[in-house]
Order: sequence, then structure tokens, then C-alpha cells
Amino acid sequence: MARALSSWVVLKFGGTSVSSLNNWRNIASVVKARSATGARVLVVHSAVTGITDKLEKLLDAALHQKHEEALAAIEDRHRQLAAELGVPVTPELEQHFTDLKQIAAGVALVGEVSDKIRARVMSTGELMATELGARFLASQGIPVTWADARTMLKAEERRGSNAKASLLSATCNFAPDEALQARLAALAPVVITQGFIASDEHGNTVLLGRGGSDTSAAYLAAKLSASRLEIWTDVPGMFSANPRSTPTARLLRALHYDEAQEIASNGAKVLHPRCILPARQYGIPLYVFATQMPDFEGTVLTAEGGDGAAQVKAVCIKKGITLIAMDSPGMWHQVGFLADAFQVFKDHGMSVDLVSTSETNVTVSLDPAANTLDRRLLDALVADLSKLCRVQVIGPCASVSLVGRNIRAILHQLGDAFELFAEQKIYLVSQAANDLNFTFVVDEGQGDRLVDQLHELLIRPVPGDRVLGPTWDQLFAKPVAQVERAVPWWRTKRDQLLALMEQRQSAYVYDLASVRTAAQAVRALKSVSRAHYAMKANPHPELLRALHAEGIHAECVSRGEVERVLEAVPGAERSHILFTPNFAPREEYVWAFQQGVQVTVDNAYALEHWPEVFRGREIFVRIDTGTGRGHHSHVRTGGTHSKFGVPLTEIDAFAKLARAAGARIVGLHAHNGSGVFDVRNWEQTAELLAGLRDRLPDVRVLDVGGGLGVPERLDQPGVDLAKLDTVLAAVKAANDGIELWMEPGRYYVAGAGVLLARVTQLKVKNGVRYVGIATGMNSLIRPALYGSYHEIVNLSRPEEPGTELVNIVGPICESADILGHDRLLPPTREGDVLLIANAGAYGHAMSSRYNLREPAEEICI
Repeated sequence: MARALSSWVVLKFGGTSVSSLNNWRNIASVVKARSATGARVLVVHSAVTGITDKLEKLLDAALHQKHEEALAAIEDRHRQLAAELGVPVTPELEQHFTDLKQIAAGVALVGEVSDKIRARVMSTGELMATELGARFLASQGIPVTWADARTMLKAEERRGSNAKASLLSATCNFAPDEALQARLAALAPVVITQGFIASDEHGNTVLLGRGGSDTSAAYLAAKLSASRLEIWTDVPGMFSANPRSTPTARLLRALHYDEAQEIASNGAKVLHPRCILPARQYGIPLYVFATQMPDFEGTVLTAEGGDGAAQVKAVCIKKGITLIAMDSPGMWHQVGFLADAFQVFKDHGMSVDLVSTSETNVTVSLDPAANTLDRRLLDALVADLSKLCRVQVIGPCASVSLVGRNIRAILHQLGDAFELFAEQKIYLVSQAANDLNFTFVVDEGQGDRLVDQLHELLIRPVPGDRVLGPTWDQLFAKPVAQVERAVPWWRTKRDQLLALMEQRQSAYVYDLASVRTAAQAVRALKSVSRAHYAMKANPHPELLRALHAEGIHAECVSRGEVERVLEAVPGAERSHILFTPNFAPREEYVWAFQQGVQVTVDNAYALEHWPEVFRGREIFVRIDTGTGRGHHSHVRTGGTHSKFGVPLTEIDAFAKLARAAGARIVGLHAHNGSGVFDVRNWEQTAELLAGLRDRLPDVRVLDVGGGLGVPERLDQPGVDLAKLDTVLAAVKAANDGIELWMEPGRYYVAGAGVLLARVTQLKVKNGVRYVGIATGMNSLIRPALYGSYHEIVNLSRPEEPGTELVNIVGPICESADILGHDRLLPPTREGDVLLIANAGAYGHAMSSRYNLREPAEEICI
């Protein structure tokens, strides 16, 4: 029901927003900015943060005649804020203090708190706060008038509802009110009033329930036919998950009212669900901003929304859910069973949220936000329901919801997401009739983990989206003292890197000092007898020489890699070179034995069909532990769907073939995957391999592989090498006569390498920004192949703040030629040098001349 909108703008500020001088300065700036456009401004705000809770405690303390301390705390907080804001404590504010003292004394005397008294006391928080707010805005030269919200908002009579709900959780009529518009227009250009409170037909103070200030502002915006409603809080908009627990949650730039309603109703705290209806009904754009970041874009809710495409836009969680399961074999024949059951819920004042039905069971959820769920009330509910059926109470549970418009249209795309529930107990599944959410109810303890996993799968990786903006981490993460990591070498050598790029368009640059430091960290592991380098990560001769000088031996997967080592490091001990081919031809094994390198076999086929090649040889066996780990399916090298290794179930048969061929198995090797940070991976691998020694008595070496994770972001901790050393030492101590070997690859060289490239062109396409650089997936294919993340910085503008969300793309004729999605960079210009970090491994080694474009050259410093 869109109407012609007036010149009014309604600004609502929450408790945190009105509790400090800095925030009040921002509020004054916002009010001035809106006034400068010719708008009339209505400011609606909450009580000072924490005061509503203190007022609740005051009433509880008064019942025990111990209210003096609570009174003093409330008064002191307002006097402190007045002093901070530089405004006087007015007679009106003093009167509120006096009223609270008198009411508390009365409660102490009679020993009870009526709902009328509770509403009156709770309203005092907003009344006191707006006294201070009006005085401060006036002190900033803003023509402002204080107004009482109870004269503007009248509670609707609730037929059949109890008195408590009418007084403590009232609803108000919000139809456009020309009389109110005229009355406020006669006041100053800026009016300040209270959220949370209204009055009933008898003039009694009533409350709109917790979070009611948002609703107050929406009611008033509708009554004034405001041109816009702004909700100012401590979070800069609505996010795709709770950013406090999911730091990769992304800003939702624009939403349809209905989507926002679902997100708010399913656990998001930034916006009260009840405030959306008035804005939607009258077509008032609703903005969500952060008071401490007044210039940030925030979120806007409209009837158009940001994008009508079917898409999961948020993963929400509500905790404290209680399920009531009702079973009766005869209910499907019983006319009116549901009506009878729901009448019981109504009689007990219980509001049902989700409903799931079958022929013999009906399960419903009770939301703690809408119900009082203490044991006494639940027992009474169950007692009455038990007259109809068998009843089970299940909880505490959590509801996890995927929210977005037209979600039914993309159910076929959610297969991977549904797999995350494979090991969960799912009590209820609900697909909303309005096609806006898909909800699962699970054990409460599993909720947060599922939210993180679902968000990581469905939302965080989505590139270049008009709705999904920067992540919380991008906006607020501090370089957490590099999580005790040193400043990246490329920051200290910036000038040298820029000098190298003066005559180049792109280049890989490797810092040999960083390679040596990583090698020394691995060699310092006392439990590891020998460390190798999985040279497929980067076979550059200078790197091979640097690692060899630090006592790191080579691990090779092809004849060409062995030949590269022998050429680059002429003094390399051949017996210390590991050769671990996979599906290689017979001739490579013959050649390797002739060269004197240590050969690893990972397939019984070679022993069965070419036994003569292995006669009299000592070999290693690559074991498939049955478990794959790592940051992407393509780097998980264990399990049935991986081509690597001999399965545990075939070890005895493999050993028999080795004996028949005259080969001795002296070493066992396993590598579960790459990008692993949990040290239990190598502990469990070592223990599993050690457990095979009874069946393979000649084994003296256990090679636990590599895969040491390399942090991708500044706030991500690395592998705890000290802890790794401890757990491996324990395994070694429990198995006399064995050596433990490791063979990391990326760990040595990833952080030592960067890819530098000049900016070639810029583009903005339907609001999505692109920064083109001189090289792309022909030089670095990891983002396209693995979806890998690499930090990207503008090396030419290191001190400028990131203000633009951009996609970094290369010149290759492929849609996948994207080096980084949605990166927050300073305004970038043609000719700037961008640096792509952690590019020393599987970068140039996997490069190509695709499109006949040469990959970036390599430089060691």
C-alpha cells in the first residue's frame, strides 16, 4: 500500500549508539546531514545501554528491600553521561530519579510489582535518555524539540489477550496520521522522542516489548508517511550470518522486505522483526547503518530488493528451541486432532513456530523469544496434551535456516550443503510456504558448527555479487599482531620489489631468506629424523639449492624432477632422494633403481606384473589411510575416491606380492592431503603406520607425508610445530627402532613467493568493479582450480585504506580467470603494481602458455 511519502526522515538509534560522546557527535552529524537536504527529522532512541536491565534489577531488588544500590547505579550512569556530553542534569531528569525512588519504596512496602508499575518503571530509561539527547543536540546548534512518544503512539486493544501482553508487549496502529504530521511540523525541524513506549486508551504507559524501539520508529515512520526510515545500531547493516561467530559473514547490501523479515525472525539481532511490516506496507525504504561508521553503505530494504534471483543470502540460527513431539497411531483418522492440540497450546499461552506432520506424528517448535519456557509451564502443557496423545519434549535444540527468495528453485544446487547434515540428528525439517527459507532443527550443540560450514559452502565463495558485500573480517579484522607471525617479507622489501617491476609487466619473486627460515623450522623438529621437500610445489633450481643447504632432501614424483635435482644440486646424495611416482610406466621404475634413489610403490599392479624390476630391492609403500584431509577436494589424497596409495584392506596381499618378487618393504608412507592445520593428522597417520609393523616386520621408516597448512589470512594461525613435535615424539617413543620422516612442499616456499603484476584496465559493470592485471590463470591457476585464497594488496599504495570492493582478473579468455573475488582495495589506477601473496608454491610450477600468453618470469632475491 505505497503512499506519497512526506519530507520526514525517521532516525532510530539503539542503546549503544546513545551511550558515548563519540557516538552522539556522529548522531549530530547525521541529523545535520539529513536536515541539509530539506528533510524534517524525527529522532527515536533507546535507553542508555544497560539501563533497561538495571531497571529490571531495581524492581527485583525492591521486592527484597535492597534497591538503594540499583537506584544509585542508574542515577550515576546518567550523571556520568551528562558530564561526558557537557549538558546539565535538568529538573526533568532529577524528577525521573525522584519518581524511581518513590516507586521502588512503594514496591518494597507492598511486596509486589504490578504490570502497570513495571511498564512505568521500564519506560523511564527512554525518557531519561532522550532528555540528555535533546540537550546535546541543542548544544550542537540543532533546533530540536523533545516530544513524548506516549502522545503519538496508542496501543491497540487486544481482544481475548491477557493484560500482561497488553501492557508489556503492546502493538499500535500505524496508519498514516495527518494530524500527527501537522502537530510535529509545528514544532522544531528536529524532534526527538522515545522508542519502546506508548500509551493505552486510559493513558497508562505501555511497552512494545524488548527490541521495541525499532518497532516504535517504524510505527512513527508509517504514521508520518516518512520518505525513509533509518535504523542505527552498532553493526553496519545486515549480514549473511552472525558476524560475531562467523567472521566471514558478508554484508547484505540490499534485501526485499520479506527476506529481511525472515532473517530477523530467524535469529538475527540487528533488526527487530516487527519493525519491517509498517515499512513494507507503506513502501518506506528502511536502511540499517552503524553509528560508529556513519559513512558506510549499510543495508537497504525495499520492495525491489537487491536481486530477484534465487539465492541463499543468509544462514541463521536460533537457539533454545524446544520441540514438542505428539504421537498417536490414530490421529490420521481423527477429525479435528490438530485443532484440539493447538487449542491446548493456545490455552497455555504458547505460540507455535515450526510444524511438521505425518500420519502418526506432529512435531512443533516453541521459540523462547515468543514463549516463557520454564519447566513448570512445560509440564502443565505436556499434562494437557497427554490427554490427546503420547508427548515427548526434545531440547535444547537449534534451528538452522537457509534464507533467500525463491529457494525452492535452487534445491538441486544444495546437495553438498545437505551432505553436511549426514552425521547430525535432524529432528524437524521445514520448507517455508512463502519460499523464503529451508530450516533444520538439530541439537543445539551442533548449531554453530553447521552455520559456519553452510556459510563457507554457500555464501562466502560467491563472487562479484550485487547483494553480497565485503566480509566482516575485511571490514574489521585487525592484523592480529600477525598472530605472533612476523611482518611479511614483501612489506619490508617493497621498494626492491617495485624496482624489479619498473621494466616488467609481471613476475614471480622468491625470497630465499624466507625459504631458509621455513626449512630451519622443520629441521628443528627433534622427532623427525629426515625432512624432504615435495619439489612439485616449485622446482626452481635456486630453491632446491637453498633447501639442500639447510639439510632438506628432495621428494620427487617424476623422472624429470629427479633429473632436475641432480642437475641443480650436483652433490645431492642419491639414496636420500625419495621417488614417489603414481601410475608411472615400467621404465621409470627401472631407471630410478639404476640411479640409486629410494623408490615408493603405491599400487600392487607393479609388483604383480613387473616382479623382476623389484627383485632384491628395498622399497617404500604408500598407504591409503582411508581419510583425506585438506582445503579442497582436489588436494585430499586419501580415501576411496583418491587414486593414491594401497588400501589398508590390501596390505597383506601387497606384502605377499613383495615377498614373491624378492623385495623388502622397509618404509611406509602416507599423505592425506594439503593445507592441514590440525597436528592430530600426522599423529594419527604415524600411529596407523606404526600399527602395520606387525605385518611388515622389515619396516624401519614411517614417512607421515606433508601437507603442513600455510595461513592464508593475517588472522589465521599456522601449524603449531611445537605441538606437532610433541605428539610425534610420543609415537616414536612407543615404537622402538623406527625413524619418522616428513615431506612438506608448500610449507617451505608458498610464503616465500609473490606474484607481481601491473594493472592494465579498470571496469565497472552493473555496480561490480573489476581490476585487470597483466597476467592471470596462465601464471597462477590455484584460485580457478582449488578456489584458493591469496591475499592481494596494491603495492603502489600501501598506506591508502581499502574503500572499493573489486574482483582481480587476468587477460585469459576464460570466465574462471579471476585471481581474487571481492577484495577491499584502495582506489586503483592503471600502472599500479598488485601483489598476490603466498604464491611461491604451485604457481609457476602449474603455469602454462594458454592463449599463447607467457606466464610470469621467476626472480630470486
